[in-house]
Amino acid sequence: MAESRYTVADYLLDRLVELGVGTMFGVPGDFTLGFLDHADAHPDLEWVGTANELDAGYAADGYARMQGFGVVCTTFGVGELSAINAIAGAYAEHVPVLHLVGSPTEAVQAAGRPTHHSLGDGDFDHTIRMAGEVTVAQSMLTADTATTEIDRVLAAMVARSQPGYLSLPADVAEAPCAPPATPLIVQTVCTDPTVLRRFSGAARRLLSDRSPVVLADIFVHRAGAQEELDQLIDVGGLQYASLLWGRRVVDESGPGYLGVYVGSASGPEVREAVEDAPVLVTVGVYFTDLISGQFSQRLDADRRIDIQPHTAVVGGEVFSHIEMRDALCVLADLVPHGGPATVLEPQRPAMVAVDAEAPLTQESLWSTVAASLTSNDTVLAEQGTSYYGMAAHRLPHGTIFIGQPLWASIGYTLPAMLGAALAAPDRRPVLLIGDGAAQMTAAELGTIIRLRVPAVIVVVNNSGYTVERAIHGPTMSYNDIAPWRWTLLPYALGGDGGSARTHHATTVAELAGALVDATMHPDALVIIEAVTAADDVPPVLASVARAAAQANSAPTCRPVQDRAITPR
Repeated sequence: MAESRYTVADYLLDRLVELGVGTMFGVPGDFTLGFLDHADAHPDLEWVGTANELDAGYAADGYARMQGFGVVCTTFGVGELSAINAIAGAYAEHVPVLHLVGSPTEAVQAAGRPTHHSLGDGDFDHTIRMAGEVTVAQSMLTADTATTEIDRVLAAMVARSQPGYLSLPADVAEAPCAPPATPLIVQTVCTDPTVLRRFSGAARRLLSDRSPVVLADIFVHRAGAQEELDQLIDVGGLQYASLLWGRRVVDESGPGYLGVYVGSASGPEVREAVEDAPVLVTVGVYFTDLISGQFSQRLDADRRIDIQPHTAVVGGEVFSHIEMRDALCVLADLVPHGGPATVLEPQRPAMVAVDAEAPLTQESLWSTVAASLTSNDTVLAEQGTSYYGMAAHRLPHGTIFIGQPLWASIGYTLPAMLGAALAAPDRRPVLLIGDGAAQMTAAELGTIIRLRVPAVIVVVNNSGYTVERAIHGPTMSYNDIAPWRWTLLPYALGGDGGSARTHHATTVAELAGALVDATMHPDALVIIEAVTAADDVPPVLASVARAAAQANSAPTCRPVQDRAITPR
């Protein structure tokens, strides 16, 4: 038997393993099959085939948010365009997902023949040009330049924390090459010491022994500055809040936690503490319409220190070439050191008596779900009633909360949960999703069942697109969906009584019992259909929806006091 050769496919797979990738997602196609033979033979990689390419992209996104890097592999043309929505979401939300596309051989492309999956015009670069809009680096690999181009694209993805694109012709995948000689070289941005000293002086003058309030968001996680943020809060005993997007970056059980800031939709105590702070330190904050109450934040730039991944702003003065970690360390030395922050009452809606046998409401649904969560849970909340319903409830320390509030692609969280679960198998995945969103990507339940992924899935059956009803057309038929029998669905998709358990909950007692059952069966997939009224909307969502409705109907944009700062 001839010895196997080391190929471009092997080189790429070894580089992916070096970046921490243990699972690839995708749908096979004839242009990828040879490459997938190499993936199947690789000892450190697992291939997970999904029901469709879009779901594979969502799964790779969820995987990357937990593991740091994700991969979706599709075939040329039809497959890659099916996945491009997921890649666009990863680009918008700064998630490094490699889109690997198996394409026709170099000879076929050079001949310019009307080949299947192409547009038939002999131009095989249409899709790489499309990908250029939603990726930070792209390449059509050739045998001569493959290893150099692979390294270039992967390094750019890591440096920018955004997606990249590689088109791998079937014959190039089999071309011989040498294994990587050195680890992947990623150009890192270093803090300029002179600028850091200037920043320190400006921050000292603004703080002037005043204790600031901290507002944190998702780019703390993207910049890897979690430890430094915790240190700043702890050494100063500071009060702090987060945006909905960045709930995973703060300890919501800490004594100084104020709650979630959503602009004008915030609780009054949170809004007052943030907007009237003597000095406000915003860390990794990026205001979008759906997490700011349609840009209703009111933050005084003169009393604000803003820290982004590579830039800092003090009272309107910009300091470039400062890494977030270094800026936070400087602030930790400058803030007045004190004991623990004053213990604050958790932000929650007014308590009302709940009849355990009364019909479920959005209020009782999310308070019951929140009470069942643990520090070992990874919670994925679909944009809509789930995402905003959880806004008023604290999460246990250690709980990871994932959503997609900027791209806000309906159905994202179900396949993203698959990816997140495979990236962190020691954590319990909990999916909170509405019935309309779940119908978009429900086929991936079959993959979850096939892989025997234990998870808790709460499907909110409120008879259609409640978030859309809250914005416009509460009784219009375009917000209706087909009524599904959710408790039967997993059995149609391959589940059985041992691998999948289902519950239909219409009351608090039934929901609480179903959540207890999920705890008692940690190795099973537990699907809970929670029924609420079609017009029942969480308070935060109601406020956001009103602002969205006004924005959609306004002839001109309303100016705001605080303009969004792009992370850089």
